[in-house]
Amino acid sequence: MGDLTEVLQRHRRLFAYEDWANREALASLAAAAPAPARSVKLLAHVAGASSLWLGRLRGAEKPTAVWPDLDLGGCRAALEDLARLWTAYLDALTPAGLEETVSYVNSKGEPWTSTVEDILTHVVLHSSYHRGQVAADLRASGHAPAYTDYIHARRQGFVE
Repeated sequence: MGDLTEVLQRHRRLFAYEDWANREALASLAAAAPAPARSVKLLAHVAGASSLWLGRLRGAEKPTAVWPDLDLGGCRAALEDLARLWTAYLDALTPAGLEETVSYVNSKGEPWTSTVEDILTHVVLHSSYHRGQVAADLRASGHAPAYTDYIHARRQGFVE
């Protein structure tokens, strides 16, 4: 796996990518005008799920909605807020903190325990999956989706 300091740095880079990719997806939805409702719902889910996981990591008492009812402006505000909150969380996280476990109850009412590192990995992969759905939905609606591949972001210097 490597040195935990390196692993933490990799997660910080992935969350920088996450922010960039979400902003790109938002821009492609705004350009579609009007954005397909399913695409907006999926991007709202990206924000809701990310907020839910951040809340679990921070020990929040009340879970946030995993499928919030947001319009495009609400998605933008939520994702901008989440970018700041994730950066603050990751800046405060120590390498050893990656190995800590978090206990939570999922949306089906099932109790689980996961490591911080696994949760961070899940958030980025989950968002990527749903941004792919947004891209497919946009293309099916006759619009151009954002190009949000990680390697593209790195090659172009969008993510350091």
